[in-house]
Amino acid sequence: MTGSPSMVGRGDRPADATATGPADATATGRIVSAAGPVVRAVGLPDLAVNEVVRVGPAGLLGEVIVLDGPVATIQVYEDTTGLRIGDPVVATGAPLVAWLGPGLLGAVFDGLQRPLDRLAAADHWQLRPGVVAGELGSALGERRWRFEPWRSVGDVVGPGDVLGVVGEGAIEHRILVPPDWRGRLVALEAGTYRVDEPIGRLEGPAGAHELRLAQPWPVRRPRPTAARRPTERPLVTGQRIIDLFFPVARGGAAVIPGGFGTGKTVVEQQLARWSDADVVVYVGCGERGNEMAELLATFPELVDPRTGRPLLERTVLIANTSNMPVAAREASIQLGITIAEYFRDQGLAVALLADSTSRWAEALREIGGRLEELPGEEGYPAYLPSRLAAFYERAGSVVALGSPEREGSITIVAAVSPPGGDFSEPVTQASLRLGATLWALDTSLAQARQFPAINPLTSYSLSVGRLARWMAEATGGDWLAARAAALELLARERTLLDIVALVGADALPGQDRVVLEAARLLREVVLAQHAFDPVDAARPPAVGFALLEAVLAARRGLEQALAAGRSVEAARADPLLDDLRRAKRWSGPDVVDRLRDLAARLERLGHAGETGQAGSAATARERGP
Repeated sequence: MTGSPSMVGRGDRPADATATGPADATATGRIVSAAGPVVRAVGLPDLAVNEVVRVGPAGLLGEVIVLDGPVATIQVYEDTTGLRIGDPVVATGAPLVAWLGPGLLGAVFDGLQRPLDRLAAADHWQLRPGVVAGELGSALGERRWRFEPWRSVGDVVGPGDVLGVVGEGAIEHRILVPPDWRGRLVALEAGTYRVDEPIGRLEGPAGAHELRLAQPWPVRRPRPTAARRPTERPLVTGQRIIDLFFPVARGGAAVIPGGFGTGKTVVEQQLARWSDADVVVYVGCGERGNEMAELLATFPELVDPRTGRPLLERTVLIANTSNMPVAAREASIQLGITIAEYFRDQGLAVALLADSTSRWAEALREIGGRLEELPGEEGYPAYLPSRLAAFYERAGSVVALGSPEREGSITIVAAVSPPGGDFSEPVTQASLRLGATLWALDTSLAQARQFPAINPLTSYSLSVGRLARWMAEATGGDWLAARAAALELLARERTLLDIVALVGADALPGQDRVVLEAARLLREVVLAQHAFDPVDAARPPAVGFALLEAVLAARRGLEQALAAGRSVEAARADPLLDDLRRAKRWSGPDVVDRLRDLAARLERLGHAGETGQAGSAATARERGP
């Protein structure tokens, strides 16, 4: 497949898809130095920054990053072992592009959009140097798709207009006019096509263009939109501590920093499965190979809880493991956000899960050192914040180009791996300045087996105010007040635990011991969530809020019991509290009503006749499975 020169090439030279095979070579230079992934070449006077080149006898994929007179500095996306001075460097005339169209969903790519599943099927279990998807056909595969047009011959169309649709799993895949094209349709036919076959023809001011199901787009160039919109609804994740306390706006950005073993990957995989995003783009950037292997083995077996179909049908996986060349880590991030923008432009809500941006930053640091750039804080390049900002700025809720009018969004959830769990290091700090939501993972919570190990006293969401109305409607209650009461309870617990460490819990007055018991219930019932429990793995906001209200009611009931003369120990032994601990596993269509009924009885813990065996018999009828 070749793209429009106006979109991906220079002049009249054909565009190189990089993932589909080399373009015709028009200039060849030679290597004059090589240091790891950084190669310098001469003899290519017409190169442009960010142009893709093929390096060495094997045609390794590389990208021009610096032009200094006759010398071009190239970052190579593959292992450069064996390169020699004088080896050829071939210009392609195009930047690194992503091919966007049917066949993305359910696919597994590396950072250069090489289809790893099909490469493995062709016995390329270890990627050969210079191998490209063109040797196996299109990056999107050879499948034929049934195209149903929405437009007719003679229609005038512009950037982003919907030409027709292709059915792809649970998604109605819309075929769009490329953002740089406009004109009159002189041909458009229904039929069954491969992604690289013409489906029609467009004649416009820039000449004639053949329309195909797939289109290329440079990964470093954000796709244009008609307008950006503020969002007033969250990305619902099914995780109580996120949805009820630190929600991320749909179209916003969340940062998940945490040390080794705190559960960053598990949180992102939970979001991939249970969030209400229409499409999930998961980018494994520099992660351990065994972790990615486990992900690739388990994802095809997961069932989408919304559709009952395989979860992979609405997921794109990009695997870039830690043993792959470091330069390809940035390419994987850029490829992922470009694919996300394409589905956003179709009017879909997209979740981009990046794990982790620290590995990307480490790659920038290594390449910066090879370039002998002046290092910034902790050796990272001075432009690290701007690179991160360019990535996070591609999130958002937008009105897409073209007609019919479509609103789509990209929500970025980026994991950060600070060395030693130190949140003051540069990557974490730069990310926090860009993301409106922080889910801070705590090593002590992970060691205590409380998952998700998100610290509620360190985390925050700057989107709470504008999401309040939506959350109040979804939960059916005063969400802001309940959230504030719960966070105040946890803050008081933190203060009291410092005192307990000095004098012991028995020295505290009754009111303070009630605070400790209520906070313990809050952690057990609301904050902790079992990722592998079929009932508790994900709960809608209304159920989570009903659990939260029940815990707050238990606190008020314990305070009343104390005021009525009962000891804290006797109140803690009340069977109603045992029912509350089991309530997180209740299910059924009436679960919210049952939880509200339990909360009403918990309010009366201090009333005579409301506890003991009578209370236990009454609540036994309300217990869920």
